[in-house]
Amino acid sequence: MELSLATRAVGEHTVLEVGGEVDVYTAPRLRERLLELIDGGARHVVVDLGRVDFLDSTGLGVLVGALKRLRSVGGSFALVCDKEPLLKIFRITALDQVFPLYPTVDAAIGAGPTGAGA
Repeated sequence: MELSLATRAVGEHTVLEVGGEVDVYTAPRLRERLLELIDGGARHVVVDLGRVDFLDSTGLGVLVGALKRLRSVGGSFALVCDKEPLLKIFRITALDQVFPLYPTVDAAIGAGPTGAGA
């Protein structure tokens, strides 16, 4: 399956909607897009994984890299994920303790920039 990426602004947040599979083949596109956003001035990024069917360790690495990069510039990073198979991956890897996870984009944005970077 192919990777789809769509970006939209919601207030001071940049929402990146991701769809398809994030794996060793598609993760470089996701990394490139996240770097474009951050280098372009986005400081409060919400990645919506609602349409992601598969996420492997390469994809997790891309997300961790984006989180670190945003934190280094005083930004915030949150993930939107309500699919149990993906949530299980975050729990197993203990990344649910690293990433702020929200069930909806509205919940992530409602937490504000400070809550999204904790």
